[in-house]
Amino acid sequence: MSNTANLGLLQNAHEDGDLSQGSLTALTKIPDIGAIIQEGLGVPIDNVKSSEVILLNILVDDSGSIRFASNAQPIRDGHNMLIKALSDSKQQDNIEVLNRYLNGTVLYPYTPLSVVPKMDPANYDPNGGTPLFDETAKLLATVIAKTQDFKNNGIQVRTITLIMTDGEDCHSRTSTSDDVKKIVTDMLKNEDHIIAAMGFDNGNCDFRKVFGDMGISDRWILTAQSNPSEIRKAFQIFSQSAVRASQSAAYHSQTNLGGFGG
Repeated sequence: MSNTANLGLLQNAHEDGDLSQGSLTALTKIPDIGAIIQEGLGVPIDNVKSSEVILLNILVDDSGSIRFASNAQPIRDGHNMLIKALSDSKQQDNIEVLNRYLNGTVLYPYTPLSVVPKMDPANYDPNGGTPLFDETAKLLATVIAKTQDFKNNGIQVRTITLIMTDGEDCHSRTSTSDDVKKIVTDMLKNEDHIIAAMGFDNGNCDFRKVFGDMGISDRWILTAQSNPSEIRKAFQIFSQSAVRASQSAAYHSQTNLGGFGG
């Protein structure tokens, strides 16, 4: 799909009432957003045989502080645990996954769950900064475009998005928390989207404020100490929520209303 066509998907979402003008402007001001979306689109629609799909979207912090705190392996383990849990679920054949790192690397574009690669030391070596707002906007742009592409082809879509970081925004150049909030708010008006966030706290960050300023519902904000056992536990909690939400439209709605505690 061309970059122009990708921008067209965002315009379609606006025309369908799923994106406000404010959100559309926030997304289209991102340099090369069409190309960024293209990086993540992955499996062509023509290859999808199901009448409904679940999109799991993961934004993984790969900042240097993760490595300095010796938390790289727990995050790899958390990702792999999440994929394994969903692989054992009833809806495994209908799930596609996108994994984007916080410093712009797409580990894998939308990929069928059964062939998602594990995270390991060769493909995850955190050493970047924390452009949290920029990269959240880019991830959500991809989610919106992929969702719209499916909708345009008569395929029902539900999405589950996880944003995780161990620090507040330090390096964004284009998007602000207000930009992200506009996008998140529009998405959450549609019950087919769940947007969750996990903050790994070293004692210096109020993640409920950080994520709340980004428009994420308080019930979908999980804070944990920045250490291996707490990180693995947080991923386990999210995995349980994701499996529950993936079971059906009704379970997705119920889980969305309950949040991490539901």
